[in-house]
Amino acid sequence: MAEFSPKFKEALSLVQKPGRYTGGEPGCVYKDKSRVDVRMAFCFPDTYEIGMSFLGEKILYELLNRHENWWCERAFMPWVDMKEQMERLHIPLYCLESKDPLTDFDIVGFSLEYELCYTNILAMLDLAGIPLRAADRDERWPLIISGGPCVCNAEPMADFFDVMQLGEGEQMLQDICAAVERGKKQGWNKEQLLLALAKIPGVYVPSFYDVTYREDGRIEAVTPNRPGVPARVTKAIVRDMDLFTPPENFVVPLVGAVQDRACVEVLRGCVRGCRFCQAGQLYRPFRERSPKLISDSARALCRNTGYDELSLSSLSTSDHSRLEEILDELNSWAEADHVSLSLPSLRVDNFSESLVEKTTKVRKSGLTFAAEAGTQRLRDVINKNVTWEQIERGCRIAFSEGYTSVKLYFMMGLPTETLDDIKGVADTAQQVVDLFYKIPNRPKGKGVQVTISVACFVPKPHTPFQFVPMDTAETLQAKQKHLLESVHSRKIKVNYHDSTTSFLEGVFAKGDRRLAPVIVEAYKRGCYFDGWEECFKYDTWMQT
Repeated sequence: MAEFSPKFKEALSLVQKPGRYTGGEPGCVYKDKSRVDVRMAFCFPDTYEIGMSFLGEKILYELLNRHENWWCERAFMPWVDMKEQMERLHIPLYCLESKDPLTDFDIVGFSLEYELCYTNILAMLDLAGIPLRAADRDERWPLIISGGPCVCNAEPMADFFDVMQLGEGEQMLQDICAAVERGKKQGWNKEQLLLALAKIPGVYVPSFYDVTYREDGRIEAVTPNRPGVPARVTKAIVRDMDLFTPPENFVVPLVGAVQDRACVEVLRGCVRGCRFCQAGQLYRPFRERSPKLISDSARALCRNTGYDELSLSSLSTSDHSRLEEILDELNSWAEADHVSLSLPSLRVDNFSESLVEKTTKVRKSGLTFAAEAGTQRLRDVINKNVTWEQIERGCRIAFSEGYTSVKLYFMMGLPTETLDDIKGVADTAQQVVDLFYKIPNRPKGKGVQVTISVACFVPKPHTPFQFVPMDTAETLQAKQKHLLESVHSRKIKVNYHDSTTSFLEGVFAKGDRRLAPVIVEAYKRGCYFDGWEECFKYDTWMQT
């Protein structure tokens, strides 16, 4: 591991949570730089705790590092205090494994998971001393690439990236690294490299496309400006999930991550078709992993990392056609290894006593059900095929099996929503509270806690609701006030999103390349960590 310089030690002595910046965690991959042909910096544009919870990074980190002559390392957005010290002491942004600055790498890749991280990407490039715009970077600079769900509308960030990856990265990113290796050995210039990359399925090179606009501001056309560049870029898809073994070793964080547990992706995609859900559209088609592969990988992961909690990850884990078989495979060793199982994405309509029994052998974790809307009318509008009877049945099973707390997810600002639908959210929570006290074999001597978590609806690209109008911040605030006034029990806790951050999320979700100068200007005026309430500068954004 690299030595810490005096400047670096000084910076660490002046910040909270210095463990975010030191590296050296169990599971880190170290390689001999002199024997490596391709070096990639995987950059997550949020804090260490958030980035270390991201399963996508763990998948790609292990996948790339299986190649002997490639080395993938990690970098995260420094928190405000560390950013100030790095600027004061002229410490460039670096990767945790080698402590080398990002400028030493062949590829610098960012994951675009959330629209309000866009200014953090500019901050990380700036901290690294890398020009923000792709047009200002020649062969001397690393190839700056991105992937993740927000790339499905790449345009607001298109000016800043050489390459943007549409779809699933397992094969695409390996193909990109192979092309970079080939280009280095054959002495390609940047144009030659980008032309080769543009032929990889799912790769979008923004500089190879010109955008024209109509008089009313809508986009007229997006046209290739190089011969041989595809007129339409189609997303990359992993057809067979079993061809890619899940990670069997995680970097175990030294500073507690938000999701600090073993995690295995059991399926990809969703069969439900909720009209608001972007993930349900982007990750189609629906593909399952086989129970034995899931169990074998999970057991190796728990033994390699020491984790005693295993999460089965997907958009809708209980939709796996062989879920009972998966749980039987896992329980053949999990109880003996003292590993508890959690299913974070359960559907209330296929929740059962059997699932509860098979996931609570070691300890109970929390239960979360997504109702999404407070009335059946609105659930029908959004194609959320869940009824009150199914919610009641799921909660009845949970309470009978010893649960005393349930979290219910809802959305606010959905198309055709009225104040009656908002009151329906409070009414649904109250019905769940009342149900608890009607269960004869409920846990005695304990009260019930129902938490309702309400997100603001943001119309997202590639969903059936992509062109519906979004509620104004004022309307959302009025609805939030009405919800709080409709709750009459201390056994119900209400959490809701900030409507102003949701507004900005909507702007980025539906915007185009003309937003790039706005993002740069907002960053120059001090906007970063926009997803964090204590850092969000709404007035600055509106002025910009």
